[in-house]
Amino acid sequence: METKDAGRSPVWLLTTWGASRLVLMLLVLKVLVSPGPDVTSDVSVIYRGWYDVLRTGTFPLDDVTWQYPPAAAFAILSPGLLPFLEYATAFFVLVCVTDAAVLALLWHAGRGAGRSSRGAWVWVVGVPLLGPTVYARYDVMVTAVAVAALLAAGRHPRVAGGLAALGALLKVWPALVLLGMRGRSPWVAAVLGGVGLTALFAVSMPGGFAFLTFQRERGIEVESLGSLVFHVARHFGWEGGVLLNYGSMEFLGPHVGTVGTVSLGLSAVAFGWLLLWRLMAARRPAAPRFAAHTAADAAFVAVLMFTVTSRVISPQYLVWLIGLGAVCWCFRASRMRVPVTLVLVASLVTVLEFPLLFGDVVTSTPLGITLLFVRNGLLVAASVVGARALWRDTVRRGAPDPAGESGRVSRAASADTPASAP
Repeated sequence: METKDAGRSPVWLLTTWGASRLVLMLLVLKVLVSPGPDVTSDVSVIYRGWYDVLRTGTFPLDDVTWQYPPAAAFAILSPGLLPFLEYATAFFVLVCVTDAAVLALLWHAGRGAGRSSRGAWVWVVGVPLLGPTVYARYDVMVTAVAVAALLAAGRHPRVAGGLAALGALLKVWPALVLLGMRGRSPWVAAVLGGVGLTALFAVSMPGGFAFLTFQRERGIEVESLGSLVFHVARHFGWEGGVLLNYGSMEFLGPHVGTVGTVSLGLSAVAFGWLLLWRLMAARRPAAPRFAAHTAADAAFVAVLMFTVTSRVISPQYLVWLIGLGAVCWCFRASRMRVPVTLVLVASLVTVLEFPLLFGDVVTSTPLGITLLFVRNGLLVAASVVGARALWRDTVRRGAPDPAGESGRVSRAASADTPASAP
């Protein structure tokens, strides 16, 4: 049965990918019209404006919507590789090509002992759940770098570290993929690569880190976990409101700063837990504690935690989780089956709240609030379940096991861990 399924999977996988991506392309090219606000204006207006500025050798420092690390310039400038196409069209084509590249990586990673093609299916099914927004942002490109880093970690740790550094300078969060990687090699490569790229931008295009100031001054985005406080408070006389601020719809007014501080505090708590996990897991030197799937599981949980506690949860953020969740499902030993499933369900709810019913979200109608409670509740549940599973898999099992259990764990790890891993 396994052989039969393996031979049949690529045909169905490619057919499903092709059909779903055709629909996405038709939506972003406006051959098909999606209800709700135009999600492509970020590319045709904002990205295109940044493109014109970046071509002059400087960052768009006068535009507060520029909220990205310096390597984001690569993504914004990439449509120049297809000069025969209009900017937005070239961008959508490149995102689609990147999407296909991620699929190829996941399919290859899912082959062999202890591996599964289900990871590729998570990507194929999960991405279109987010609707056309996923092709109208550069997050698929960033996710591709993070996925490549995780998949390279076992056999090519230095390459993995270099890719993590590049991803961090594209959109910060890919630095978290380093969390569960074994040894010093990926960390050293990440530091050297990050320093080198930073120095390159500092010399060639000064001002690449001005985005940090803009991030500090943001409010509470209307789709975030903290926003639920103000969605409910508006029905009880809260005097603030929703305004377009730093490129997104955010709550501004009384107590917004307090909720923002709480969000940062929760992120700090999440970081502390992840640091404690790393220290505790590292005390268990047995191979099963840092098997190949551990890096993927840890990266997924880490990014999930920081997404949930962020002051902003834009719809495209979920493609990060879909990509990392897909890597987890490439390993049969992964403990992230339930959390990844919860993220997929949350993605389906996300496309309802944006763009389909975004007006209800902005105006805090009962329907809009309900959608956010469900979506954010699913993400919180995924975080809790994922963190518990990661801890049990790597820390709690570190205690001496009965001989029979140790044998079973060791055999599972040997199928999961690359042959070249120490």
